[in-house]
Amino acid sequence: MHEHTRTKLPGRVRNLLDDLDAASGRAAGDAAALLLESIEADGIVHVAGAGHSLAMVCETFYRAGGLAAVRPIWDPAVFPLDHALRSTRAERRGGVGRAVVEKAAPAPPDVAVVFSTSGRNPYPVEIAEECAARGVPVVAVTSARASEGAAARADTTLADHAAIVLDTRVPPGDVLHPAEAPRTAAVSTVLAAYAWARVLADLDDLAAARGVDLPRWTSANVPGGDDVNARLLARYRDRVPELTGGE
Repeated sequence: MHEHTRTKLPGRVRNLLDDLDAASGRAAGDAAALLLESIEADGIVHVAGAGHSLAMVCETFYRAGGLAAVRPIWDPAVFPLDHALRSTRAERRGGVGRAVVEKAAPAPPDVAVVFSTSGRNPYPVEIAEECAARGVPVVAVTSARASEGAAARADTTLADHAAIVLDTRVPPGDVLHPAEAPRTAAVSTVLAAYAWARVLADLDDLAAARGVDLPRWTSANVPGGDDVNARLLARYRDRVPELTGGE
């Protein structure tokens, strides 16, 4: 790729993807091994995030090609679409994340994956801290650069409580354009989604090598997809109530 192309937005995004590969490639493999160990022991992967990190919770849950053994844990107050200001206040308020974990009650051999670009607000920090205290290892998907430049609203960071840290390399402020004074073109969702895709790919390779059949959702739009998903639904509906809304 020509050097001038690398200075434009697409090139800068590709640079960050390469940076993520270099910084977190090994961690992605470690996370895949941790997830496989949990799934083989019939554990559940509890996934959390707040604000726009909830996009990543959606990316992991009930997703074609995604793991069926995933439970989203969240408080409706951190959902921004019906009350954006409330979601910011809730993420910064102490006790909300702890209550979420208490309600979900994760326990070994479960695993937790917590998405937060800055990892400095009480909500993701409390979720990670409480899960770790329960013996549930935490995979943090966060950015060291963004965390260093963010306001510290908790005594610790998300990464402090994680067994594995996937550094997404998101820059402070989560914007890339224009290059000389970034103010738009947020990139955290792109990088976090890629990091999760790497984990799933490594998980697939590791499971295949061990002869493990992973519980994966199939697109309902391909032949046989509904039948596969019906079997997975029967297997997990009692442990992942969000699959049926309690029906």
